[in-house]
Amino acid sequence: MADFELAVIGAGAAGLSVTAAAAQLGVKVALIEHNRMGGDCLNTGCVPSKALLAAAHAANAIRAAGRLGLRVPEPAIDWPAVQAHVHGAIAAIAPMDSEARFGALGAAVLRGTARFAAPDTLAVDGQRISARRIVIAAGSRAAVPPIPGLDAVPFLTNETLFDLAEQPAHLLVVGGGPIGLEMADAFAGLGARVTVVETAVIAGREDPELAAGLRSALAARGVAIREGVAVASAASSGGGRPVLHLSDGSRIEGSHLLVAVGRRPNLEALDLAAGNVRASPAGIVTGRGLRSVSNRRVFAVGDIADPIGIGPRAFTHVGSYHAGIVVRRALFRLPARLDYAALPRVTYTHPELAQAGLTETEARAAGLAVSVLRWPLAGNDRAVTECDTAGLVKLVVARGRVVGAGILAPGAGEMITAWTLAITSRVPVSRLAGLIVPYPTRSEAAKRAAGSLFVAKLFSPGSKRLVHALQRLNWPFGH
Repeated sequence: MADFELAVIGAGAAGLSVTAAAAQLGVKVALIEHNRMGGDCLNTGCVPSKALLAAAHAANAIRAAGRLGLRVPEPAIDWPAVQAHVHGAIAAIAPMDSEARFGALGAAVLRGTARFAAPDTLAVDGQRISARRIVIAAGSRAAVPPIPGLDAVPFLTNETLFDLAEQPAHLLVVGGGPIGLEMADAFAGLGARVTVVETAVIAGREDPELAAGLRSALAARGVAIREGVAVASAASSGGGRPVLHLSDGSRIEGSHLLVAVGRRPNLEALDLAAGNVRASPAGIVTGRGLRSVSNRRVFAVGDIADPIGIGPRAFTHVGSYHAGIVVRRALFRLPARLDYAALPRVTYTHPELAQAGLTETEARAAGLAVSVLRWPLAGNDRAVTECDTAGLVKLVVARGRVVGAGILAPGAGEMITAWTLAITSRVPVSRLAGLIVPYPTRSEAAKRAAGSLFVAKLFSPGSKRLVHALQRLNWPFGH
């Protein structure tokens, strides 16, 4: 008999979700964690970053109050108080992810580093346990690029950024993806100079039209963006300040350096060979059901999973989605499989950039005959009343259905959910155009975008002739 029916390696979002479901179903489950409960999301990722952004966006709202007729002074940034807010948010959420809570649910929480000792056995700091099923949810960490001289320069990643004792004067950000852009927006809002250096273009995975709007918004708030240049080398100035030498021959000096160029799976400590678990540089290789391709006892979830033909997705909500698939497959023996057709993602700047489904470029590359529907926030009454009109809703339509939606707007992350459902459920655009949407809301912009597909036909000469003919009929009113 195995010691446990299920063993879960990693107490981040994905591992906690699997463990909570299994424990509440009466499964004998072990949860193994060598670091802080809650993983990256709670301690060094989603929670602290969004708390920091909340402070920055509040400061920017004060600065922008003049457009509404209010005269207020420049906000004073109390850095220790901002830090207290960030860590207070972590502390408020931590009990939900705590060892005590999961112990109370019935899970055995083992503190230590897990590695495979056999295909069905783990060693946890010397203690050996066996399990019928093993779920690897060990997560990822910040990738560090091979920049000459970087190893001799003090630099930050998301794992150290939120413990800064001093407020940066000039933050250099290497990487223009979601983490780099969010932190650029946050520190600029809190009074720092910020320079972002990106080898290609910022928000490179997103729709270029929406990314252009975000670029303009960040630049308007003072974020300097250097695109199309690589960091050739890094060094320290005489005062110990970070200096970046760029491929175009220019030089940038700052007070602090943040490296945000992507994520790397935490594979090294697992001794995967002993478990007969195949891995790629991107993570544990699985099928679309998240089962290991080489050891059928093993599943992988979250950042560390590398499903064949799909690849990893480093989002907390993906980890939770993965957990649901594994629970259905491993515990209920149901044929659940990944489907990323409407997977949403959000960059939480101001305005937010949210995307679900295919971008216009991806849809055309897939050979789809698409129509692109747009509605600018400048044409949205709620945005006009708040004097915050930067943004755009962009829908990609094929065969009468939305296959992709992109939104650049305040609260875009809240707005994208309806479009995720529309894509998943293959709802016809005609039904979306007929939605009754509260007025005035920014969500009305998405309804207007959907309705724009039918405007030309509605007001065509043929429609006018039909209406004229109907008006000449002597029908009783109300028929």
